[in-house]
Amino acid sequence: MKTSLLALALLVPVATADARQPAPAPKDQGMVSAADPRAAAAGVEILRAGGSATDAAIATMLALNVVEPQSSGIGGGSFWVSHAAGGALSTIDARETAPAAADARWFYAPDGTPLSHRDAVPGGRSVGIPGALRGMALAHRASGKLPWARLFAPAIRIATNGFQVTPRLVNGMAAYGGHVTPETRALFSKADGTPVAVGDTVKNPAQAALLQRIATQGPDSFYVGPEAQKIVTAVNTAARNPSKMTTGDLASYDAKNRPPVCIKYRVYQVCGMGPPSSGGLTVLMILKQLERFDMGKLGKDSAQAWHVFAESSRLAYADRDLYVGDPDFVRVPIKGMLDPVYLAARSALISPATTMRTVAPGTPPGAPARAPAPVSEVPGTTDLAVADARGNVVEVTTTVESYFGSGITVDGTVLNNQLTDFDIVPEKNDALVANRVEGGKRPRSSMAPTIVYGPDGKVRLAVGAAGGSTIIAQVAKAIIGVIDWKLSAQDSIALGLLYAPGHVAAAEKGTQIEAMIPALEALGETVRVTPLGLKANAIERVGGKWIGAADPRSEGVAMSQDGTISRIRRVGVLQRAPE
Repeated sequence: MKTSLLALALLVPVATADARQPAPAPKDQGMVSAADPRAAAAGVEILRAGGSATDAAIATMLALNVVEPQSSGIGGGSFWVSHAAGGALSTIDARETAPAAADARWFYAPDGTPLSHRDAVPGGRSVGIPGALRGMALAHRASGKLPWARLFAPAIRIATNGFQVTPRLVNGMAAYGGHVTPETRALFSKADGTPVAVGDTVKNPAQAALLQRIATQGPDSFYVGPEAQKIVTAVNTAARNPSKMTTGDLASYDAKNRPPVCIKYRVYQVCGMGPPSSGGLTVLMILKQLERFDMGKLGKDSAQAWHVFAESSRLAYADRDLYVGDPDFVRVPIKGMLDPVYLAARSALISPATTMRTVAPGTPPGAPARAPAPVSEVPGTTDLAVADARGNVVEVTTTVESYFGSGITVDGTVLNNQLTDFDIVPEKNDALVANRVEGGKRPRSSMAPTIVYGPDGKVRLAVGAAGGSTIIAQVAKAIIGVIDWKLSAQDSIALGLLYAPGHVAAAEKGTQIEAMIPALEALGETVRVTPLGLKANAIERVGGKWIGAADPRSEGVAMSQDGTISRIRRVGVLQRAPE
């Protein structure tokens, strides 16, 4: 596997146009961490051409669109957290929106009963207005250096020339691709109709042509005109769950700058994405509720440390499930949820010796009356982290939601099923839930791109993850690993996870957590062992240099600006679980 990963990376050249005389490497090397080596190499190519971290992030995302189509692409959405070398922090919300025609019973059957999450995913109705491309355009206008079209070159080249198929793509189609359309399945099948195998080469000329049009004509060409009509036709005539999307829905979509959410954890400033993502808020709540515990002294091998981590997670997830939604539609008590007095009171509910019998949401200052709703999120998504030699840092999490999204493709590109992140049933106990479906609304997300600043005010860590609601716990765990347990970002990401969004905690199969189960049960924890399918990426600043990290469970790599790939020891769970 190690050899094949290196070979895959080398399919995309990282040199500039004159490969015989590459430009001298700057004293400070930029860095790209991504879930696929071809995508990381695309970002490095752009860094070497003089691009900014934003430029490299866009190129990386576009390459992921080609080689990791089951997870992300311009048919989906994204959240950005960016640090400018001058010190400014910004975030971009490129989350998908519901069509204007969507109402509270968007996912109800003709007989008036709500669809199950599984039945709501396939077809047109789950497709939100894609936001990823608008997010890229907004970021590029703010901090891009290279021309827009240049950023598309690596992805177009890969789609045109072909790429070797990875185990994750092949296994994902086999295990989770039952809902895809025949057109989508054909993209990843041989001429005789049998599925492609690991290592086979796949070309996607339709996607290459689409990317070339967007590169030449600009991002508007995706949202108006023939391409927009193709998307609308595809979702409205879908064989399952046809939608009511209009070309006006696409034309009116805008990515938005949102205020970041930040807290101080020990001597570090931790900043993330605010609503409609719940990820940033929930990560910050977990950390702040743990601050009174000496996590460093307890250490990574302490069952008690993982127990209090689980308890803090339960409290934070309960609040996010109740209160977080699209802030343009519902009042989210952001300030109250991060209020130090409120979080201290929530932390006081955590005992290092026993497990709470029940966990209920709290009432943060300014909280409106809300009804809880069952949460159903599926593993998917991808993450990338980029730093350039000038000191700019970009952390992006992007997704089409489930494996292969809605199952529908247009011009070789997967369309998302993001609207199934809404709560399907809009009311509970005669009260409206915050994350109900409404026209033009953005569904709640767990994505948690995060930047951590050291005591000197400089970026110490940029980290994000994929995997549905596990994203929140993954990111919180990685930050604790770096800050409290003094681990490298690589070792923090690799560390097994105890994931506890509710009463039952999931111990990641095949990791150090399994050995702790008896001790955890002695503390009152109810634990089940399961493969969690985690996937995280990070970069960190150590000794004046950028160091990359990528999840050993994935095919991801970290690659420096000179093309050096960080050494990552792969683990046995590499391809078994969803992302």
